[in-house]
Amino acid sequence: MTRLWVRHLGQVDYQVTWRAMQSFTAGRTTHTPDEIWFLEHPPVYTLGRAGRPEHLLAPGDVPVVQVDRGGQVTYHGPGQLVAYVLLDLVRLGIGVRRLVELLEQASMDLVGRAGVPTSRREGAPGVYANGRKLAALGLRVRRGCTYHGLAINVDMDLSPFQRIDPCGFPGLQVTTLRALGVYWDLGSTRDKLREELVAKLGYPPGSIRVSEGSPDADRGAVHA
Repeated sequence: MTRLWVRHLGQVDYQVTWRAMQSFTAGRTTHTPDEIWFLEHPPVYTLGRAGRPEHLLAPGDVPVVQVDRGGQVTYHGPGQLVAYVLLDLVRLGIGVRRLVELLEQASMDLVGRAGVPTSRREGAPGVYANGRKLAALGLRVRRGCTYHGLAINVDMDLSPFQRIDPCGFPGLQVTTLRALGVYWDLGSTRDKLREELVAKLGYPPGSIRVSEGSPDADRGAVHA
């Protein structure tokens, strides 16, 4: 049976989490359960492998981290729900493109629960509402296993996005669920997104374990 461990980690430092994802992926075997980590980060800009420094317009005192995911520059901060997907694609029987489609669809169906229409854009992965970007995606694949993932703007300060070209697109506007009239808090958004991701990825009933807080007690290594 394909198993999934869902971890609710709270607010966690970006670099600590990134190194923990790398360590988990490097050490996993064909028997390691998949994991999804839900969390938020303190303010940070991240620059993906395709990232160009000129898209960092005025980062100021917000840290900038060069990372190994795909994509360009984005911002993470409090009030944004992040879902990191640490999955064995070979075992799931899907490719990277299909995973991107499933992550986007899970996000779109999540927002659809509130009656808000969303869309995709060709060549610009993510989810858009009213022409503004609501959710961003970026992945890394190593030996058929993924890490990094998805970020949805729930109720956050959007001004740091004005100091970059979001996802490498000058002038791209971003939005939040709250600005769209959806007043879910981070916890309820997380729980709804978890339901959508579990359904889209096809994990069977009884295969999912959910834990709160740091996994130090059972596997170690993610904490601020």
